[in-house]
Amino acid sequence: MNDSGGDSLILVLNCGSSSIKFALFDADQTPLARTPAWSGKIEGITGDAPAFSASDGAAETLTLDCEHPYHAALTYLRQRIVAQLHGRRIVAIAHRVVHGGSKYFEPVRVDAAVLADLKSYIPLAPLHQPFALEAIGALLAELPQLPQVACFDTAFHQSMPTVEKMLPLPRWAWDQGLRRYGFHGLSYAYQSQVLGERYGDGARGRTIVAHLGSGASLCAMRNLQSVATTMGFSALDGLMMGTRCGALDPGAVIYLMEIGKLSLERVARMLYHESGLLGVSGVSSDPRELLPREGEAPVREALALYVRGIVREVGALAATLDGLDMLAFTAGIGEHQAVIRERVCAGLGFLGVAIDPVANAAHAPVISSAASRVKVVVEAANEEWVAATAAAALVHV
Repeated sequence: MNDSGGDSLILVLNCGSSSIKFALFDADQTPLARTPAWSGKIEGITGDAPAFSASDGAAETLTLDCEHPYHAALTYLRQRIVAQLHGRRIVAIAHRVVHGGSKYFEPVRVDAAVLADLKSYIPLAPLHQPFALEAIGALLAELPQLPQVACFDTAFHQSMPTVEKMLPLPRWAWDQGLRRYGFHGLSYAYQSQVLGERYGDGARGRTIVAHLGSGASLCAMRNLQSVATTMGFSALDGLMMGTRCGALDPGAVIYLMEIGKLSLERVARMLYHESGLLGVSGVSSDPRELLPREGEAPVREALALYVRGIVREVGALAATLDGLDMLAFTAGIGEHQAVIRERVCAGLGFLGVAIDPVANAAHAPVISSAASRVKVVVEAANEEWVAATAAAALVHV
């Protein structure tokens, strides 16, 4: 880590079910630099080969306690972060928390009462919520005076109109909190800022951002505010993903349970962990591994289904916007998979989308051609900076 910065640091933790991403930002810079002083991740926490990697080139294969691998990973990460401080101090920790329910619409400093509230939302986001809260709880117990800030993926979508939040269920379901909340909000919050900075009014019209990673969703924006999104009530909604099914006829679930006699737990595992690109291809959830194997029919069909779903949902969101001015790709697949971008854009020709193959292959910031009626751009994700900035503002560092 560069030792030339200030004495105060903000730590950002993004805890998933099998990985922990982290970043340290220099809190003495105003505004915060968008590139962290040090960052990295622990991957494969629940697998056979967990590994640590960092932006300074550090890498290590880990051996974690098989009974409590997540706790062991947090302990290891804490040791590595302390070793990087070099006399500096962490003044706040920002956490990406997927769900704020219908109560938390802004970042909030976490105490025992807030933590209890957030635990009540675990059923709304069982794949992610428990792991962020485990980290918060452990740190709250050990370092109660250190400010911790929860930043919510659902918060960005509070600007959606009520008609986009409602589900076509009996009214009592709405009263009990069953609604379309929207996710990937920290990613979209960054896009709403950076696209405005780069493209001005060109981004403030009818814009769709495609967050395509292991999880995936689309967000329709007007004036860079969310007006509709594909991932609504749960991480199973909207687009087909790496291991998740995306939008699915609920009758298929009823069939699996009634006729197939699958338990609730078995169906949940299938929909969350065994479907999507992995399930259809039978090979992998990663397009990097699938694209070279398109000669195999299941792989080819999986990729075609993935692209078709994105095209369909972009078309639906364009209808809610009355057209489309800008399409932005972000996150791992969106930023790095030129072939996927090319195929998606080819399917959107009816909207006037046309790309420059050379610019697309080079992952240029603008990949649309001069003839395109829609500006198509590629923009890196930066959820960690959004969370760090929110923490800095909230705790006045």
